[in-house]
Amino acid sequence: MKDAADDIPAVMKRIGDAARAASAELGYASPEAKSKALMTAADVLWANRDEVLSANAADMDFGRKKGLSPAMLDRLLLDEGRIRSICDSLRAIADQDDPVGRVLAEWERPNGLTIQRVATPLGVIGVIYESRPNVTADAGALCLKAGNAVILRGGSESFHSSQAIHAAMVAGLKAADLPEAAIQLVPTRDRAAVTAMLTAIDHIDVIVPRGGKGLVGLVQREARVPVFAHLEGIVHIYVDASADPDIAREVILNAKTRRTGICGSAECLLIHRDVAETIGQDVLNTLMQAGVEVRAGSGLAGTVEATDEDWGTEFLDMKIAAKVVDNVDEAIAHIRRYGSNHTDCILAEDAAPVARFFERLDSAILMHNASTQFADGGEFGMGAEIGIATGKMHARGPVGAEQLTSFKYLVRADGAIRS
Repeated sequence: MKDAADDIPAVMKRIGDAARAASAELGYASPEAKSKALMTAADVLWANRDEVLSANAADMDFGRKKGLSPAMLDRLLLDEGRIRSICDSLRAIADQDDPVGRVLAEWERPNGLTIQRVATPLGVIGVIYESRPNVTADAGALCLKAGNAVILRGGSESFHSSQAIHAAMVAGLKAADLPEAAIQLVPTRDRAAVTAMLTAIDHIDVIVPRGGKGLVGLVQREARVPVFAHLEGIVHIYVDASADPDIAREVILNAKTRRTGICGSAECLLIHRDVAETIGQDVLNTLMQAGVEVRAGSGLAGTVEATDEDWGTEFLDMKIAAKVVDNVDEAIAHIRRYGSNHTDCILAEDAAPVARFFERLDSAILMHNASTQFADGGEFGMGAEIGIATGKMHARGPVGAEQLTSFKYLVRADGAIRS
């Protein structure tokens, strides 16, 4: 298939038409068929892991030449352990209850109507993503589980890895006698394909972008199709005066350093003034010993002095901002001003500030005494996630198979007529 820009509208129309036709079949596909497709895909992916690793090596070389940061290269990297995790996610999604056909509510009316609200697929989902090749499997599996066809447009960095993973997904569809067009991968690096997807109102029902601020901002500005998205993961952790020192040290170290390039990585610490010189400084010292650059506000000793630009920055690197606050209300005010409604955490043993934090912040995910690296659909028991949505329409937080459904009303009666 040619890669020329002039061909892309025609290519994307063929993909869109095929996806729309596939979605009609998937709407009534059996749970057993969908599970078989995902189980087979996991088996094929593991059996072909050497080919996947070879494809990923080519992508890693491309990424280094392109000048990707260490955090972005880490997102791109596959090894046997990560391939095994992808396979485990596919199997976990396959084992979940089928979300399609669930009766969400049921009631009877005095007019003789019995009404059910029943979960149905969204239709066709477009996923645009950068660097992380595992999204090819996660998004494909979740969309299929929810009875949706999906059009995947991976980043130029993950081009070969995504193709190798997609081949396993197609093998699963074939084995289950499901339409191969249920999971399609855009066969070009040309960014014109992104533009085509954003305006494909006849073919795509919702777009999910997964990537950096530039990609997500572009999608939100230009999409004519509804979008599930978060712009940034500006994740805060507030250390209350009642925080346990050991919990604070371990949770913050994990939240910042486990993987710095994911959207659940902590980016800003807010430390109660009463423990700034004790628990707070001990945490900062631990981070600096681990190689983290601490951008410290007044009253804290860090690597460098914080500037106004550091508040509200998603570093995605071994960097963190730190600031002293007078109380939980000041922490809440700071998060409201600089946060991104993604994930925020409080470390405290006193129940009162925890209740206030949970009540007065409206982030998609709020945590207490837990690493923000748990902001992940897999860790929430969803098998995987297609992304984390920070908006308030339809889906919010980790978007799993259940969140990729809509609903319809089924109305039954025995000859009822309206007077």
